Amino acid sequence: MAEEKNIFVVGLNDFNRQRLETLRGAGRWRFHGVIAPEAVYDTEEFDIAAMLAEATAQLEAFEGSIDAIVGYMDFPVSTMLPILCERFGTCTTSLTSLLKCEHKYWSRRVQREVIPGHIPAFAAFDPFDDEAMNRISEAGLYFPFFVKPIKSSGSRLGFRIDTPEDFYHAIEQLRDAIGLIADPFNTVLEQAQLPPEVAAVDGHFCMAEEIIGGWQCTVEGYVFQGEVVSYGIVDSLRYPQVLSFFHYRYPSGLPDEIQAEMVELTRTVMSHIGYDNAAFNVEYFWDEVQGRIWLLEINTRISQSHCDLFEKVDGISHQQVTIDLGLGNRPDMPHREGAFPIAAKFFYRVFFADARVTRVPTPDELAALEADFPGAMIAVQVEEGQWLSALPEQDSYSYALAYVWMGASSSEQLLADYDRLAARLVFEYDNIQG
Repeated sequence: MAEEKNIFVVGLNDFNRQRLETLRGAGRWRFHGVIAPEAVYDTEEFDIAAMLAEATAQLEAFEGSIDAIVGYMDFPVSTMLPILCERFGTCTTSLTSLLKCEHKYWSRRVQREVIPGHIPAFAAFDPFDDEAMNRISEAGLYFPFFVKPIKSSGSRLGFRIDTPEDFYHAIEQLRDAIGLIADPFNTVLEQAQLPPEVAAVDGHFCMAEEIIGGWQCTVEGYVFQGEVVSYGIVDSLRYPQVLSFFHYRYPSGLPDEIQAEMVELTRTVMSHIGYDNAAFNVEYFWDEVQGRIWLLEINTRISQSHCDLFEKVDGISHQQVTIDLGLGNRPDMPHREGAFPIAAKFFYRVFFADARVTRVPTPDELAALEADFPGAMIAVQVEEGQWLSALPEQDSYSYALAYVWMGASSSEQLLADYDRLAARLVFEYDNIQG
């Protein structure tokens, strides 16, 4: 019998543990949590030095073999993994290659070296510099443009800038809150060898970028021993006339030639970065009018939102990729062996400025819906009595009250089934602000 492997998952929660135990080979694996999930999921306080010390102490105290250290979260988990893996001799990409993806300014510079026609105009600036607006103009960027921190989590502190007033409003908020991620990110930067032009742009800096858009999608992939593999493209589809996501859909509905070009761009840029032995995903826009593909950003992890989509269509969650790579193996990822030809994660939204929730669907109602729609999973995100404005990481236009994962035989059937299910999801509110 094969020797049992010990796999340590940073921020392991019950939901992920249940999924991990269904993967190929899971019978030979033991999963251990490192750092409590609430310390990385439901907080805005990221003391990375303390987290690294806690994780190191926990791993050093373990009496068995340490065969893999993995995680599925963005910052701070993603940036800690190369440091922990190097300390304990397990497999992942280097800290330098990871930062070439996660440090937005460094990432754009590296991307521009090999795929310049697919990168928007950009400039780094210091939000504490009173001449920041002039420096952006000197770099050739004019209204409208987008502003975001050099390192952020989710969509925090991202702003569309159409006027000088917009810019100064954004600067006010950036100065107030950027330290929450900038300070811990700088702790990570201190452990890396940075070129001088990047070292001068630390976590307290921001990026201004040309506005890009189009059909948005995500290429999920990995690099194993230098070979870049893209194994699926997931579409990110929005509600009509607004910027809020309606659903993620897999497989992609993009034309085959556009998908092939995105796969080739991904191979080019990830090889150039030197990323290796780890999972990633790359977000793109296809601007059909201009006939142009834009690279939006690179994430150094799989997308947890896509796990159920791969399970429904391909037969297993793509967490398989992360675990296999963490163990130093080529991923054993099936293709089109799932129960459904197509799957989606829907965002059940309301378009209010704010409101208080007075009723949510009951457990019995949710169970009945999941029974009536085979394969459906519903995760309610709010509680009775909660104000919608208290929900974390929402966009400026709406609130996602529930996530709904579904599979179907076609995209038409998928949308029809979701409409029927959503009509039976009963939420109620008072104090509605339009």
